[in-house]
Order: sequence, then C-alpha cells, then structure tokens
Amino acid sequence: MTDNPLEQLTLDHVRAAADRIAGAVQKTPTMLSRTLSEIAGAEIWLKFENLQFTAAYKERGALNALLQMSEEKRARGVIAASAGNHSQGLSYHGTRLGVPVTIVMPRTTPVVKVMQTESVGGKVVLEGETFDEAYAHACKLEKERGLTFVHPFDDPDVAAGAGTVALEMLEEAPGIDCFVTPIGGGGLISGMSTVARALRPEMDVIGVEAELFPSMKSRIEGTNLPCGGDTLAEGIAVKEPGKFTSAIIRERVDDILLVGEDALEKAVSLLLQIEKTVVEGAGAAGLAAVLANPERFAGKTIGLVLCGGNIDTRLLANVLLRDLARSGRLARLRIKLKDQPGALYRVMKEFEAHSVNIIEIYHQRIFTTLPAKGLITDIECEARDRQQLDALVAALRNAGYSVSTVELA
Repeated sequence: MTDNPLEQLTLDHVRAAADRIAGAVQKTPTMLSRTLSEIAGAEIWLKFENLQFTAAYKERGALNALLQMSEEKRARGVIAASAGNHSQGLSYHGTRLGVPVTIVMPRTTPVVKVMQTESVGGKVVLEGETFDEAYAHACKLEKERGLTFVHPFDDPDVAAGAGTVALEMLEEAPGIDCFVTPIGGGGLISGMSTVARALRPEMDVIGVEAELFPSMKSRIEGTNLPCGGDTLAEGIAVKEPGKFTSAIIRERVDDILLVGEDALEKAVSLLLQIEKTVVEGAGAAGLAAVLANPERFAGKTIGLVLCGGNIDTRLLANVLLRDLARSGRLARLRIKLKDQPGALYRVMKEFEAHSVNIIEIYHQRIFTTLPAKGLITDIECEARDRQQLDALVAALRNAGYSVSTVELA
C-alpha cells in the first residue's frame, strides 16, 4: 500500500465502500428544509444520519473496516477506545457479523453509554480516568490478545466508509455546492471532501469545530489555540486529531470555522422545533456555523450532515429550556419587595394584567443586601414572546418596583 494519504483515500475507495456496506446500513434521506433555508438565506439540505440504527454515521466506517478484514482477524476479534458513537457502530456490526468486539472506555463514562454499547453486543472494559488512558489500555490489550484495532477516524477504510454519506447526498441533491461538515478527528470530512474534490472540484468544503476544541484548525494553520472544556458537542471534542485525516484535510478542505456553545444550543433546538428531529451537539455543528456566518453562506446550496442523534434526554431538556429563555418566552425576574402583607399579591396582579404565567416563586429574606424588612423574590415565568415580557417589566418598574432579569451565562 502507498504511504501517500491522498492515494490511500480516493473516490474509488469511497465507491467501493458504498458497494460493500450497501443494504447493511440505512440509506438515510437527504431532504430540503424550507424553513431553515428561509432563516439562513441559503438552500439547506439535511442528511439525516441520526436515523441510522445506532443513531450516527459511524456505522459506515466501522462496517467498511470490518468487511475488509481476513477471516482470521475477525475470528480473533477487534478492539477500539471510544465512549461515543464509534463504540456502538462497531459493536453493532461486529456482533452482527460474528466478530467479538471489545470497547475500552474511561471509568468516568456515563452509565448510559456503557449500557448502549453493551446492548448492541460490545464487551466494555472500563480503564483509566481519561480517554488517553483508555486508549493506551486498548493498545495494550490489542497486543496481548492479538486483536485488531479499529480507529474511530484516523484510518483510510473508516474514512472511506464515512465518505459514502457524500455520495448519497450528491445523488439525491446534485445542486449542492457547499458541504459544511463537523470535524472531531476528521474522518467524516476526509471522506466527504474526497468525494467533493473528485465529483465537484469547485465545491466549497468547510469544516466546523467547537470553539472549545479547535484542534484540527490549530494543526492545519500551525497555531496553538486553547483546547478543552465542557462542550455540548462532545462528539467532536477531540484534543488530538488524526495524522492521516490532517493530511487529507490540508489538501481537500477550504476552511475550518469555530462555533460557540450558544450557537450549538440554538441549532439543536431549531432542528427539534422545525424538523422534529433529535440531534446531538456535534450533529448540529454544521447548521450552527451556517447560522453564525450568514454573509459567508448567503445564496449557497448547502449540504449538512446531521451526523448523530445520541444526546442525553436531560441535557436536551436543558438546551430547549435555555433556548426558550434566550428568546424571551421563559424568564426569571428578580424583584425587591417590602416584607409586609399584600406585597407579593400586588406584584401578582401585574403578571395577571399582562397575561404572563407564573411557574415558580422563590423568596429570599436572609441572604440579601437589603434592610431587615426587605426581601428579594425571584419569579420564573412564561410569556408569549419577548415583547410581552418587556411590557410586564416596564409596568412593574413604572409601579415603583426594582426589577432585573437573571440572565443565562
């Protein structure tokens, strides 16, 4: 095999992968979103990879890698280090093909991810406190047990499988002239950019990373941006991008954009509200980038991959409620009152007059900077829109109350 990464991943490799995995993974729909197109000022086509059996595109690359192994390697089994979608995709297709699958995860991995991986046939080994420690242990087990390591992204076969996403998108929406694709380790965009450069050389191929994890951007541009933190897009929270994928991206990707947490939350919320589809933070990164950079993408025909839908339900609920708060439909108003009979009742009358619904009331008498006869009350409320809420606040202030809103971070 050639040592040149550009020769290890070509359109022929992706087409061969497509033939190999046909019928074993979902050919998910590519659909025009009229509403998101109106919002973005561009034509938005969505590829619903969150509808795969394991709710992520990772199945494609894992299966393509498995199908090219010898019978001997399959019989011994495969191993990977992953606490994400790769672990489920590899476990599901490995088990389906009769291949023993071992997944090493950090001990800090949420129980639900362990259970999801085990439910599709993977044997989970918990080792280390960080992904790096889990990865090192997986490499150790690979040698000790004679297993075959299947990397989640830094592998030509895995990237070729991921590239089949682009083949399907261009088949169903040949007018696409721009891919905006999430980057974690770089497997997905490596495969997709390979297809784009071969079939549509003039196409824009834009990568997207979370602002907190700009590792690929740093590597490509030769910078050293801070990398780390709690991001909604944990599926692309990669500190060390792949060496193989970096070489592909350097040659075949036009630019890498960074998106903040607010933009990711907004995109996840919009996809649920408008498309009625559940997408994890990483899967919404492409839409987040388009909405955050309207001038750059105006008028383009854009293909976005909703690459995964595995998001914790409690986290999803928080994202939706925070979006309602940012839009002015939910709010917490902090009001200073005198601690005397009827004080709260008179405030309630203002809420009633403006038809703003009260959800919760919190009284605080002790831990305040007010005099002993003063109190602070926090009122969580629900309004029709920002204008209705602003009218209530204005009325309270006109009535002599000191009112402030408790803002989100």
